[in-house]
Amino acid sequence: MPAQLLLAIQIANGYGSQPGSWRMPGVDPRSYTDMDVFARYAQAAERGKLQLVFLADTPVLENDISRAVPNHSIDPLVVLTTMARATQRIGLVATASTTLNEPYAIARQFKALDVASHGRAGWNAVPTSLPAAAANFGVALPPRAQKYERVHEVVQVVQALWGSWERDAWVLDVEGGRFADTSKIAPVGLQGAHVASRGPLPIPPSEQGQPVVFQAGGGGNGLAVAARYASGVYANPFSIAEGKAHRDALRAAAVSVGRDPDEVKLFAGFMPSIAGSRREARDRRRRLDEVVDLEARVGYLGSMLGLHLEPAQLDEPLPPEQLAAARPSPGDPRAPHALEVAREGWTLRDVLAHGVIDYHPVVPGTAEDVADHMQAWFEAGACDGFSLAIDVYADGIDAFVDQVVPVLQQRGLFHLDYEGPTLRENLGVPDQYGLDPRLTA
Repeated sequence: MPAQLLLAIQIANGYGSQPGSWRMPGVDPRSYTDMDVFARYAQAAERGKLQLVFLADTPVLENDISRAVPNHSIDPLVVLTTMARATQRIGLVATASTTLNEPYAIARQFKALDVASHGRAGWNAVPTSLPAAAANFGVALPPRAQKYERVHEVVQVVQALWGSWERDAWVLDVEGGRFADTSKIAPVGLQGAHVASRGPLPIPPSEQGQPVVFQAGGGGNGLAVAARYASGVYANPFSIAEGKAHRDALRAAAVSVGRDPDEVKLFAGFMPSIAGSRREARDRRRRLDEVVDLEARVGYLGSMLGLHLEPAQLDEPLPPEQLAAARPSPGDPRAPHALEVAREGWTLRDVLAHGVIDYHPVVPGTAEDVADHMQAWFEAGACDGFSLAIDVYADGIDAFVDQVVPVLQQRGLFHLDYEGPTLRENLGVPDQYGLDPRLTA
Protein backbone atom coordinates (compact mmCIF):
# COMPACT_ATOMS: atom_id res chain seq x y z
CA MET A 1 0.00 0.00 0.00
CA PRO A 2 1.15 3.58 -0.55
CA ALA A 3 2.16 5.52 2.54
CA GLN A 4 -0.68 6.99 4.55
CA LEU A 5 -0.56 9.91 6.95
CA LEU A 6 -1.00 9.72 10.73
CA LEU A 7 -3.27 11.94 12.80
CA ALA A 8 -2.93 13.15 16.38
CA ILE A 9 -5.39 15.52 18.00
CA GLN A 10 -4.50 17.99 20.74
CA ILE A 11 -7.21 18.16 23.40
CA ALA A 12 -5.92 20.57 25.99
CA ASN A 13 -8.36 22.50 28.14
CA GLY A 14 -11.84 21.24 27.31
CA TYR A 15 -12.69 24.15 24.97
CA GLY A 16 -10.38 24.52 21.97
CA SER A 17 -7.10 25.88 20.70
CA GLN A 18 -8.38 29.46 20.50
CA PRO A 19 -8.43 31.72 23.60
CA GLY A 20 -12.09 32.64 23.04
CA SER A 21 -13.33 29.10 22.41
CA TRP A 22 -15.08 28.92 25.79
CA ARG A 23 -17.51 31.67 24.73
CA MET A 24 -18.62 30.14 21.44
CA PRO A 25 -22.20 28.90 20.90
CA GLY A 26 -22.80 25.35 22.12
CA VAL A 27 -19.75 25.26 24.41
CA ASP A 28 -20.30 24.29 28.05
CA PRO A 29 -18.33 26.92 30.03
CA ARG A 30 -17.59 24.29 32.72
CA SER A 31 -15.82 21.94 30.28
CA TYR A 32 -12.45 22.61 31.93
CA THR A 33 -13.32 20.25 34.79
CA ASP A 34 -15.98 18.01 33.20
CA MET A 35 -14.44 14.60 32.47
CA ASP A 36 -17.55 13.49 30.57
CA VAL A 37 -16.79 16.22 28.02
CA PHE A 38 -13.23 14.96 27.52
CA ALA A 39 -14.54 11.40 27.14
CA ARG A 40 -16.93 12.52 24.39
CA TYR A 41 -14.13 14.30 22.51
CA ALA A 42 -11.95 11.18 22.64
CA GLN A 43 -14.83 9.02 21.42
CA ALA A 44 -15.41 11.39 18.49
CA ALA A 45 -11.71 11.26 17.55
CA GLU A 46 -11.78 7.47 17.78
CA ARG A 47 -14.84 7.39 15.51
CA GLY A 48 -12.63 9.12 12.94
CA LYS A 49 -9.90 6.46 13.41
CA LEU A 50 -7.35 9.09 14.54
CA GLN A 51 -4.20 7.44 15.85
CA LEU A 52 -3.90 9.34 19.12
CA VAL A 53 -4.97 12.07 21.50
CA PHE A 54 -2.16 14.31 22.75
CA LEU A 55 -2.21 16.41 25.92
CA ALA A 56 0.66 18.88 26.08
CA ASP A 57 1.48 20.10 29.57
CA THR A 58 3.52 22.77 31.30
CA PRO A 59 2.98 22.56 35.08
CA VAL A 60 2.23 26.23 35.63
CA LEU A 61 -0.65 28.62 34.99
CA GLU A 62 1.28 30.37 32.23
CA ASN A 63 -1.30 32.60 30.56
CA ASP A 64 -3.73 35.30 31.65
CA ILE A 65 -7.06 33.56 32.22
CA SER A 66 -9.05 36.69 33.05
CA ARG A 67 -10.68 36.37 29.60
CA ALA A 68 -8.96 33.44 27.86
CA VAL A 69 -8.96 29.73 28.59
CA PRO A 70 -5.99 27.99 30.26
CA ASN A 71 -3.45 26.47 27.90
CA HIS A 72 -3.51 23.03 29.51
CA SER A 73 -5.79 20.54 31.23
CA ILE A 74 -6.21 20.23 34.99
CA ASP A 75 -3.95 17.13 34.91
CA PRO A 76 -3.08 15.16 31.78
CA LEU A 77 -2.86 11.71 33.40
CA VAL A 78 -6.27 12.11 35.03
CA VAL A 79 -7.82 13.22 31.74
CA LEU A 80 -6.19 10.41 29.73
CA THR A 81 -7.31 7.80 32.27
CA THR A 82 -10.87 9.07 31.82
CA MET A 83 -10.46 8.82 28.05
CA ALA A 84 -9.03 5.31 28.35
CA ARG A 85 -12.19 4.09 30.05
CA ALA A 86 -14.36 5.60 27.29
CA THR A 87 -12.43 4.31 24.25
CA GLN A 88 -10.86 1.12 22.89
CA ARG A 89 -8.34 1.91 20.16
CA ILE A 90 -7.16 5.52 20.13
CA GLY A 91 -3.70 6.23 21.59
CA LEU A 92 -3.28 8.35 24.72
CA VAL A 93 -0.17 10.54 24.92
CA ALA A 94 0.83 13.23 27.42
CA THR A 95 3.79 15.38 28.33
CA ALA A 96 5.70 14.88 31.58
CA SER A 97 8.71 17.09 32.24
CA THR A 98 12.10 15.41 32.49
CA THR A 99 13.36 18.46 34.41
CA LEU A 100 10.80 18.46 37.21
CA ASN A 101 9.91 14.77 37.63
CA GLU A 102 11.90 11.82 38.88
CA PRO A 103 12.14 8.89 36.47
CA TYR A 104 10.48 6.41 38.84
CA ALA A 105 7.34 8.58 39.07
CA ILE A 106 7.17 8.99 35.28
CA ALA A 107 7.75 5.27 34.70
CA ARG A 108 5.09 4.22 37.18
CA GLN A 109 2.40 6.67 36.05
CA PHE A 110 2.74 6.05 32.33
CA LYS A 111 3.07 2.29 32.59
CA ALA A 112 0.00 2.23 34.81
CA LEU A 113 -1.86 4.14 32.09
CA ASP A 114 -0.47 1.72 29.52
CA VAL A 115 -1.78 -1.41 31.27
CA ALA A 116 -5.09 0.30 32.13
CA SER A 117 -5.60 1.18 28.45
CA HIS A 118 -4.38 -2.22 27.18
CA GLY A 119 -1.32 -0.84 25.43
CA ARG A 120 -2.32 2.61 24.18
CA ALA A 121 -0.13 4.99 26.21
CA GLY A 122 2.68 7.29 25.12
CA TRP A 123 4.98 9.70 26.95
CA ASN A 124 6.16 13.02 25.48
CA ALA A 125 9.61 13.43 27.07
CA VAL A 126 10.63 17.09 27.15
CA PRO A 127 12.59 19.40 29.47
CA THR A 128 10.97 22.46 31.03
CA SER A 129 11.93 25.97 29.93
CA LEU A 130 9.68 28.18 32.09
CA PRO A 131 11.22 29.38 35.38
CA ALA A 132 7.71 29.76 36.84
CA ALA A 133 7.08 26.05 36.33
CA ALA A 134 10.29 25.17 38.12
CA ALA A 135 9.30 27.51 40.95
CA ASN A 136 6.15 25.43 41.47
CA PHE A 137 8.45 22.53 42.36
CA GLY A 138 10.67 24.69 44.57
CA VAL A 139 13.67 24.52 42.25
CA ALA A 140 15.49 26.71 39.73
CA LEU A 141 15.98 25.70 36.11
CA PRO A 142 19.46 24.28 35.43
CA PRO A 143 21.54 25.46 32.45
CA ARG A 144 20.34 24.22 29.06
CA ALA A 145 23.18 21.73 28.59
CA GLN A 146 22.50 20.20 31.99
CA LYS A 147 18.77 19.99 31.27
CA TYR A 148 19.45 17.92 28.19
CA GLU A 149 21.98 15.71 29.95
CA ARG A 150 19.19 14.96 32.39
CA VAL A 151 16.73 14.20 29.55
CA HIS A 152 18.95 11.40 28.28
CA GLU A 153 19.37 9.94 31.77
CA VAL A 154 15.67 10.18 32.63
CA VAL A 155 14.53 8.48 29.41
CA GLN A 156 17.00 5.64 29.82
CA VAL A 157 16.08 5.05 33.47
CA VAL A 158 12.35 5.16 32.64
CA GLN A 159 12.77 2.64 29.83
CA ALA A 160 14.83 0.35 32.04
CA LEU A 161 12.13 0.50 34.73
CA TRP A 162 9.45 -0.28 32.15
CA GLY A 163 11.35 -3.48 31.35
CA SER A 164 12.04 -4.51 34.94
CA TRP A 165 9.50 -7.35 34.64
CA GLU A 166 10.36 -9.91 31.99
CA ARG A 167 7.49 -10.43 29.59
CA ASP A 168 6.48 -13.79 31.14
CA ALA A 169 7.07 -12.85 34.79
CA TRP A 170 3.36 -12.57 35.58
CA VAL A 171 2.42 -16.25 36.04
CA LEU A 172 -1.08 -16.10 37.56
CA ASP A 173 -1.13 -19.83 38.34
CA VAL A 174 -4.22 -20.03 40.54
CA GLU A 175 -4.10 -23.79 41.11
CA GLY A 176 -0.38 -23.78 41.86
CA GLY A 177 -0.66 -20.67 44.03
CA ARG A 178 2.02 -18.80 42.09
CA PHE A 179 1.27 -15.14 41.31
CA ALA A 180 4.57 -14.07 39.71
CA ASP A 181 8.01 -15.49 38.97
CA THR A 182 10.15 -13.16 41.07
CA SER A 183 13.32 -14.47 39.44
CA LYS A 184 12.12 -12.55 36.37
CA ILE A 185 11.49 -9.25 38.20
CA ALA A 186 14.73 -7.41 38.87
CA PRO A 187 15.97 -4.01 40.07
CA VAL A 188 17.53 -1.81 37.41
CA GLY A 189 20.10 -0.19 39.71
CA LEU A 190 20.93 2.76 37.45
CA GLN A 191 22.88 5.80 38.67
CA GLY A 192 23.64 8.82 36.53
CA ALA A 193 24.99 12.29 37.17
CA HIS A 194 21.46 13.68 37.63
CA VAL A 195 19.02 10.85 38.39
CA ALA A 196 18.99 7.31 39.71
CA SER A 197 16.60 4.48 40.48
CA ARG A 198 16.83 1.08 42.08
CA GLY A 199 13.52 -0.35 40.84
CA PRO A 200 11.76 -2.53 39.91
CA LEU A 201 8.32 -1.20 39.07
CA PRO A 202 5.32 -3.04 40.55
CA ILE A 203 3.69 -3.27 37.08
CA PRO A 204 3.77 -6.07 34.48
CA PRO A 205 4.02 -5.40 30.72
CA SER A 206 1.03 -4.19 28.73
CA GLU A 207 -0.21 -5.56 25.43
CA GLN A 208 2.33 -3.32 23.66
CA GLY A 209 5.03 -4.01 26.25
CA GLN A 210 5.59 -0.43 27.34
CA PRO A 211 4.51 3.13 26.38
CA VAL A 212 5.69 4.78 23.18
CA VAL A 213 8.16 7.66 23.61
CA PHE A 214 7.45 11.00 21.92
CA GLN A 215 9.47 14.21 21.84
CA ALA A 216 8.72 17.86 21.12
CA GLY A 217 11.07 20.74 20.48
CA GLY A 218 13.71 21.74 18.01
CA GLY A 219 17.38 22.57 17.88
CA GLY A 220 20.33 20.25 18.02
CA ASN A 221 19.63 19.04 21.55
CA GLY A 222 16.02 18.20 20.81
CA LEU A 223 17.01 16.45 17.59
CA ALA A 224 19.53 14.29 19.45
CA VAL A 225 16.89 13.21 21.98
CA ALA A 226 14.32 12.46 19.29
CA ALA A 227 16.78 10.52 17.14
CA ARG A 228 17.76 8.21 20.00
CA TYR A 229 14.48 7.54 21.77
CA ALA A 230 11.36 8.89 20.07
CA SER A 231 8.86 7.15 17.83
CA GLY A 232 6.80 10.32 17.39
CA VAL A 233 8.00 13.93 17.19
CA TYR A 234 5.81 17.04 17.44
CA ALA A 235 7.04 19.90 15.26
CA ASN A 236 5.92 23.43 14.43
CA PRO A 237 6.93 24.16 10.81
CA PHE A 238 5.18 27.07 9.09
CA SER A 239 5.97 26.03 5.52
CA ILE A 240 6.48 22.89 3.48
CA ALA A 241 10.17 23.74 3.07
CA GLU A 242 10.62 24.15 6.82
CA GLY A 243 8.78 20.88 7.53
CA LYS A 244 10.79 18.95 4.96
CA ALA A 245 14.07 20.28 6.36
CA HIS A 246 13.07 19.26 9.89
CA ARG A 247 11.93 15.81 8.82
CA ASP A 248 15.05 15.21 6.71
CA ALA A 249 17.28 16.25 9.62
CA LEU A 250 15.36 13.99 12.00
CA ARG A 251 15.64 10.99 9.71
CA ALA A 252 19.37 11.57 9.15
CA ALA A 253 19.93 11.87 12.90
CA ALA A 254 18.07 8.58 13.45
CA VAL A 255 20.29 6.82 10.91
CA SER A 256 23.41 8.24 12.60
CA VAL A 257 22.52 6.43 15.86
CA GLY A 258 21.70 3.14 14.18
CA ARG A 259 17.94 3.44 13.81
CA ASP A 260 15.71 2.93 10.80
CA PRO A 261 14.45 6.44 9.92
CA ASP A 262 10.95 5.04 9.34
CA GLU A 263 10.77 4.33 13.09
CA VAL A 264 10.48 8.07 13.78
CA LYS A 265 7.27 9.85 12.72
CA LEU A 266 7.10 13.65 12.48
CA PHE A 267 3.73 15.28 13.29
CA ALA A 268 3.33 18.82 11.98
CA GLY A 269 1.10 21.15 13.99
CA PHE A 270 -2.00 22.25 12.07
CA MET A 271 -5.07 24.38 12.95
CA PRO A 272 -8.06 23.79 10.66
CA SER A 273 -11.25 25.84 10.90
CA ILE A 274 -13.92 24.01 8.91
CA ALA A 275 -17.14 25.42 7.46
CA GLY A 276 -19.34 25.12 4.39
CA SER A 277 -17.43 27.86 2.55
CA ARG A 278 -14.21 29.82 2.94
CA ARG A 279 -16.19 32.94 3.85
CA GLU A 280 -18.06 31.06 6.59
CA ALA A 281 -14.79 29.67 7.93
CA ARG A 282 -13.23 33.15 8.09
CA ASP A 283 -16.38 34.44 9.81
CA ARG A 284 -15.96 31.68 12.38
CA ARG A 285 -12.39 32.82 12.98
CA ARG A 286 -13.56 36.43 13.23
CA ARG A 287 -16.02 35.49 15.97
CA LEU A 288 -13.25 33.71 17.84
CA ASP A 289 -11.05 36.82 17.60
CA GLU A 290 -13.81 39.14 18.72
CA VAL A 291 -14.58 37.34 21.98
CA VAL A 292 -11.04 38.00 23.27
CA ASP A 293 -8.82 41.09 23.23
CA LEU A 294 -8.85 41.93 19.53
CA GLU A 295 -6.94 45.17 20.07
CA ALA A 296 -4.00 43.25 21.49
CA ARG A 297 -4.04 40.96 18.45
CA VAL A 298 -3.87 43.99 16.15
CA GLY A 299 -0.81 45.22 18.03
CA TYR A 300 0.80 41.80 17.78
CA LEU A 301 0.21 41.69 14.03
CA GLY A 302 1.82 45.12 13.74
CA SER A 303 4.94 43.93 15.57
CA MET A 304 5.21 40.99 13.14
CA LEU A 305 5.13 43.39 10.19
CA GLY A 306 7.26 46.18 11.65
CA LEU A 307 4.29 48.56 11.68
CA HIS A 308 2.33 50.55 14.23
CA LEU A 309 -1.27 49.41 13.69
CA GLU A 310 -4.31 50.94 15.37
CA PRO A 311 -7.60 49.16 16.27
CA ALA A 312 -9.38 51.83 14.20
CA GLN A 313 -7.85 50.16 11.10
CA LEU A 314 -9.57 46.81 11.76
CA ASP A 315 -12.12 47.09 8.99
CA GLU A 316 -9.76 48.53 6.39
CA PRO A 317 -6.98 46.93 4.36
CA LEU A 318 -3.47 48.20 4.92
CA PRO A 319 -2.95 51.44 2.93
CA PRO A 320 -0.28 51.44 0.18
CA GLU A 321 2.21 53.40 2.28
CA GLN A 322 2.07 50.84 5.12
CA LEU A 323 2.30 47.93 2.71
CA ALA A 324 5.40 49.51 1.21
CA ALA A 325 6.93 50.03 4.64
CA ALA A 326 6.05 46.56 6.03
CA ARG A 327 8.97 44.29 6.82
CA PRO A 328 8.30 40.79 8.18
CA SER A 329 10.04 40.15 11.49
CA PRO A 330 13.13 38.04 10.76
CA GLY A 331 12.71 36.15 14.03
CA ASP A 332 9.10 35.10 13.39
CA PRO A 333 8.47 32.36 10.78
CA ARG A 334 4.79 33.39 10.60
CA ALA A 335 5.52 36.95 9.49
CA PRO A 336 6.09 36.37 5.73
CA HIS A 337 2.72 34.63 5.44
CA ALA A 338 1.03 37.43 7.39
CA LEU A 339 2.42 40.01 4.96
CA GLU A 340 1.42 37.87 1.98
CA VAL A 341 -2.20 37.75 3.22
CA ALA A 342 -2.21 41.49 3.95
CA ARG A 343 -1.02 42.21 0.40
CA GLU A 344 -4.06 40.35 -0.97
CA GLY A 345 -6.17 43.32 0.16
CA TRP A 346 -8.03 41.84 3.12
CA THR A 347 -9.13 44.02 6.01
CA LEU A 348 -7.04 43.64 9.16
CA ARG A 349 -9.95 41.80 10.75
CA ASP A 350 -9.85 39.26 7.92
CA VAL A 351 -6.05 39.08 7.94
CA LEU A 352 -6.29 37.99 11.56
CA ALA A 353 -9.11 35.60 10.65
CA HIS A 354 -6.66 33.80 8.34
CA GLY A 355 -4.86 32.70 11.53
CA VAL A 356 -1.61 34.48 10.69
CA ILE A 357 -0.62 35.01 14.35
CA ASP A 358 -1.45 31.48 15.53
CA TYR A 359 1.22 29.03 16.66
CA HIS A 360 0.54 26.54 13.80
CA PRO A 361 -0.44 27.01 10.16
CA VAL A 362 -4.17 27.74 9.87
CA VAL A 363 -6.53 26.82 7.04
CA PRO A 364 -9.99 28.39 7.38
CA GLY A 365 -12.08 26.76 4.68
CA THR A 366 -14.04 23.76 3.48
CA ALA A 367 -13.21 20.14 4.16
CA GLU A 368 -11.60 19.97 0.72
CA ASP A 369 -9.42 23.03 1.48
CA VAL A 370 -8.21 21.41 4.69
CA ALA A 371 -7.55 18.09 2.95
CA ASP A 372 -5.68 19.88 0.13
CA HIS A 373 -3.30 21.46 2.66
CA MET A 374 -2.65 18.13 4.35
CA GLN A 375 -2.13 16.29 1.09
CA ALA A 376 0.33 18.89 -0.21
CA TRP A 377 2.46 18.76 2.94
CA PHE A 378 2.38 14.97 3.23
CA GLU A 379 3.18 14.26 -0.41
CA ALA A 380 6.04 16.79 -0.32
CA GLY A 381 7.67 14.89 2.57
CA ALA A 382 7.15 17.74 5.03
CA CYS A 383 5.66 15.42 7.67
CA ASP A 384 4.46 11.90 8.41
CA GLY A 385 1.19 13.24 9.74
CA PHE A 386 -0.42 16.10 11.61
CA SER A 387 -1.07 17.17 15.18
CA LEU A 388 -4.46 18.84 14.98
CA ALA A 389 -5.26 21.85 17.15
CA ILE A 390 -8.99 22.25 16.55
CA ASP A 391 -10.34 25.78 17.07
CA VAL A 392 -13.46 24.80 19.08
CA TYR A 393 -13.74 21.20 20.23
CA ALA A 394 -17.52 21.17 20.78
CA ASP A 395 -18.30 21.19 17.05
CA GLY A 396 -14.86 21.29 15.40
CA ILE A 397 -13.84 17.72 16.24
CA ASP A 398 -17.03 16.32 14.73
CA ALA A 399 -16.58 18.56 11.68
CA PHE A 400 -13.08 17.20 11.09
CA VAL A 401 -14.12 13.59 11.65
CA ASP A 402 -17.31 13.73 9.58
CA GLN A 403 -16.11 15.99 6.76
CA VAL A 404 -12.32 15.93 6.40
CA VAL A 405 -11.53 12.31 7.29
CA PRO A 406 -13.79 10.89 4.52
CA VAL A 407 -12.06 13.13 1.96
CA LEU A 408 -8.63 11.93 3.10
CA GLN A 409 -9.83 8.32 2.97
CA GLN A 410 -11.29 8.74 -0.51
CA ARG A 411 -7.94 10.08 -1.68
CA GLY A 412 -6.14 7.06 -0.18
CA LEU A 413 -4.25 9.27 2.29
CA PHE A 414 -5.69 7.93 5.55
CA HIS A 415 -6.49 4.45 6.78
CA LEU A 416 -10.04 3.06 6.94
CA ASP A 417 -9.67 1.38 10.32
CA TYR A 418 -7.20 0.78 13.11
CA GLU A 419 -4.41 -1.65 12.36
CA GLY A 420 -4.61 -3.19 15.84
CA PRO A 421 -5.44 -2.58 19.49
CA THR A 422 -2.16 -0.91 20.53
CA LEU A 423 -0.59 2.46 19.86
CA ARG A 424 2.57 0.84 18.45
CA GLU A 425 0.56 -1.06 15.87
CA ASN A 426 -1.42 1.99 14.85
CA LEU A 427 1.71 4.13 14.48
CA GLY A 428 3.59 1.41 12.62
CA VAL A 429 6.58 1.55 14.99
CA PRO A 430 8.57 -1.48 16.18
CA ASP A 431 8.17 -3.44 19.36
CA GLN A 432 10.33 -2.36 22.30
CA TYR A 433 10.61 -3.58 25.85
CA GLY A 434 13.05 -2.08 28.31
CA LEU A 435 16.03 0.04 27.38
CA ASP A 436 16.80 -0.02 23.64
CA PRO A 437 19.69 -2.51 23.23
CA ARG A 438 21.18 -0.27 20.52
CA LEU A 439 21.86 2.31 23.27
CA THR A 440 23.46 -0.09 25.71
CA ALA A 441 25.62 -1.49 22.91
